[in-house]
Amino acid sequence: MSSEDAGEPGDPAGTGASDTGGESETDHENALQDVIAVDPEDVAQGTVNRLDAHTGDGIRHRAFTCLVFDRDGRILLAQRAPNKRLWDGHWDGTVASHPVEGQSQEDATEQRLEEELGISPDQYDDLRVTDKFEYKRYYPNEGVEWEVCAVLKVTLDDTALDPDDEEIGGMLWADYDHLHENPGLYRQLRLCPWFEIAMRRDFS
Repeated sequence: MSSEDAGEPGDPAGTGASDTGGESETDHENALQDVIAVDPEDVAQGTVNRLDAHTGDGIRHRAFTCLVFDRDGRILLAQRAPNKRLWDGHWDGTVASHPVEGQSQEDATEQRLEEELGISPDQYDDLRVTDKFEYKRYYPNEGVEWEVCAVLKVTLDDTALDPDDEEIGGMLWADYDHLHENPGLYRQLRLCPWFEIAMRRDFS
């Protein structure tokens, strides 16, 4: 893992959590879920509360992001719904979440692809893990992501989509090479930090 992917509290991306807009943190749905705490090598250290893992200075935990492509080399960008606590309205490439205890990254990804985008396993046959990295980024006044993030890729034979409005605010297909080579042209999309890291490493 590259230390260049880790951000500190002084990172330009933001500052630590201090205000959640008046909502009691214990009332947030994430307070009812657990994630897998890990060491820097992604060795499990038990489970921790999901909200605790994403507030204050955070707790390092296991996560994944899946890059979804079509046969023409385009990547599907999915906008995070406005009700998301962290990085709401930002564009991801394509889904990101956390496996639960006892769940593989592939199984967790398959589940989220179907739940968020309506993509079923019969639409692809090449889901695979391609990378893994650790990063830490603060989201102003709301929280933090401190993850050992696996990167998975999948190419759709059938690009039919049925997005969940509670998860997805918008969708667009973009030429992956063009996106990487011309980041300034896509700046208005506000890309999620974990996706930008995954893409940079993918082309390095």
